[in-house]
Amino acid sequence: QVQLVESGGGLVRPGGSLRLSCAASGLSLDDYAISWFRQAPGKEREEVSCISTSHGTTYDADSVKGRFTLSADNGKNMVYLQMNSLKPEDTAVYYCAARPEVCSAWRSAYGYWGQGTQVTVSS
Repeated sequence: QVQLVESGGGLVRPGGSLRLSCAASGLSLDDYAISWFRQAPGKEREEVSCISTSHGTTYDADSVKGRFTLSADNGKNMVYLQMNSLKPEDTAVYYCAARPEVCSAWRSAYGYWGQGTQVTVSS
C-alpha cells in the first residue's frame, strides 16, 4: 500500500524558511517521480517542484525558482522541499504526490497523494 506523509509545515514570517518532508512508503523513489503541489484558498492546485531521480530531472515553477530547492534521499525514501525567502503568497496547503518515472504538471497524472501540510507566511 502506497502512503505519502508530509510534515514540516507551520507559521513563518516573510523572508523566513521552512523545510517540508515527504515520507514515501510502498514505492521506491528509484521508480517514481515526486512532485510538490500547493493550493491556496480559492485557487487551483498548482505544481511547485518535482524530482525524478530515475531520470535525473527536476522542475521548479517560475514563482519559486531560486527560493525553493527540492532534494531526495532514495535510501530513506524521503523527499525534502527547502523553502527560503518565503512570501505571503506562498501561503497554501502543500501536498506531495507520486507518479511513475517522470514528472508531470497535470494533477490527474498523479495517482498517489499525501494529506497535505499547511504553510502560512505572515507577519
